[in-house]
Amino acid sequence: MTAAEQPRPSQLSLYLGLIRFSHTIFALPFALLSAILAWSTVAPFRWQDLLGVLLCMVFARTAAMAFNRYADRKFDAENPRTAGRHIPAGLLSAGSVLTLTILSSLGFVASTLLFWPNQLPLMLSVPVLLFLLAYSLIKRFSMLAHYWLAAALMLSPLATWIALTGTLEPSLWWLAAAIFFWVGGFDIIYACQDADYDRSAGLHSIPARLGIPKALKVAATSHFLCAGALIAFAVTSPLSTIFLVGVLLMAGLLVYEHWLVSPADLSRAGVAFFNVNAVISFGLLLFGIADLWLGV
Repeated sequence: MTAAEQPRPSQLSLYLGLIRFSHTIFALPFALLSAILAWSTVAPFRWQDLLGVLLCMVFARTAAMAFNRYADRKFDAENPRTAGRHIPAGLLSAGSVLTLTILSSLGFVASTLLFWPNQLPLMLSVPVLLFLLAYSLIKRFSMLAHYWLAAALMLSPLATWIALTGTLEPSLWWLAAAIFFWVGGFDIIYACQDADYDRSAGLHSIPARLGIPKALKVAATSHFLCAGALIAFAVTSPLSTIFLVGVLLMAGLLVYEHWLVSPADLSRAGVAFFNVNAVISFGLLLFGIADLWLGV
């Protein structure tokens, strides 16, 4: 069968591919870990709250990712690595992607009503959404865009706890810090693939500014701080031995992630970005559940 004879993907599969829906696994496990901790300690379980957490995470990420593809469509078309993405390849129109952004944003705000009578999620929904969407523009002005993305994802456990309890657990700041340094580190690794293009297009990133060897050292330092923050979270939260074992295993995966890439060979950056980090986020959730269930 020739390329011309290949069946066109469905609209649903195109939109799921546009927002890289499978990458939701990066942030969702941390929101669920925060929710499970809240339900285990201070908040009664309600099915509508679980639905609210899931819908808010999916809608928020869809809005942010769709806006990123819309805002970056010109750069994506010029960059050989990203020219095959949906808008530059003509698979989806820019207008339809902007519409998806707007509908997802409305879905995110509406989903916060599931946490009623807690009004804080609704009150905070628009500021949070604007912060998430702003990430797509930061690369035009600052090389710290990696850490803006990191700050966006670190909101997931904090926002979940606020939505379920109306308060904020101090130990969650350690988990938020771990997410911040983890995401910042792996986004720097991923951005190394585009260092030359970013430099030529006038876009800002740590690899484009510092060069790939120094950028990988920044990423390694960031991941070292991530491991330290995870250990602090394990010590200060209701979690204990089993979760701490999981943290040590995940630290080993971070070392493996850096072994996969080097300044001379970035061919496995995609593996480091998705496969390893998906195991880290989902693995920490499983170890957290096991710790709470077994009570060790």
